[in-house]
Amino acid sequence: MSHVAYELSTQPNCWERAAELAPAHRAVLPRPGERAAFVGCGTSYYMAQAAAALREGAGQGETDAFAASEFPLHRPYDRVVALTRSGTTTEVLDLLAALRDAGIRTTAVIGDPATPVMSLADELVVLDFADEQSVVQTRFATTALTLLRAHVGRHTPAAVADGRAALAEPLPEHLTTSSQFTFLGRGWSVGLAHEAALKMREASLSWAESYPAMEYRHGPISVSGPGTLTWSLDEAPNGLAEQVTATGAQWVAGRLDPLAELVRVHRLALAVADRQELDPDRPRHLTRSVVLTAEEEAVR
Repeated sequence: MSHVAYELSTQPNCWERAAELAPAHRAVLPRPGERAAFVGCGTSYYMAQAAAALREGAGQGETDAFAASEFPLHRPYDRVVALTRSGTTTEVLDLLAALRDAGIRTTAVIGDPATPVMSLADELVVLDFADEQSVVQTRFATTALTLLRAHVGRHTPAAVADGRAALAEPLPEHLTTSSQFTFLGRGWSVGLAHEAALKMREASLSWAESYPAMEYRHGPISVSGPGTLTWSLDEAPNGLAEQVTATGAQWVAGRLDPLAELVRVHRLALAVADRQELDPDRPRHLTRSVVLTAEEEAVR
């Protein structure tokens, strides 16, 4: 079994533990009414998007999400939360240092505390039980999001039960034969859709896209047809399923909690990788953390 296959299978147990830990970290996560931002890179950026939408949707205050490299330092925030599995990503470390100089409070949600992020963030939330050996992120990202989801009162035990169902249910064989994959979300699940597409690209080198569900009809549906698959991780807009199937594409309707639907996509990515005889533990051109050299930083 690959590292990523094992790690994705442990997600529901990690979610339970993160939800239990959330109250203990209340003081270092954004409080109701604070202006907050979530940041990350790659998978963590998409989790930041989901977390920001969940928090603002819960009425807890204005909340933004940014790729760490694109954070607008001129904007005032009460707290910035950085999601970083490795604690070594250059863009995140640079941003935390800049925020410290600007006097903005920061919290890092991390998998490995024995990293440079320890000295740069004001507060730490350590999810070392969800850390991973694999390059391709699964359980750390969804566990961090579960912690933040629980923090704003939007996590329920049903999400864990759905996660276990997503692991237990057979994955339809016909899904792995598609040549192109599109993932759709609404609200907080838009970030999950972006992450689903990233997983397909990373693990199986598949052509994959992602959009807010209502935007899919504004152009992207034009490339749907036989051999393509469109998967809605959340409740789909009225009529969209019929429009997609009319193109000849496969349609997958989300039945479970959107986070559990993402687990199903994790399984699909590995199944497609296996079909193509790819090793998901050695994704092409990727490393566990992006650490820039001095020369690379100079041309950013």
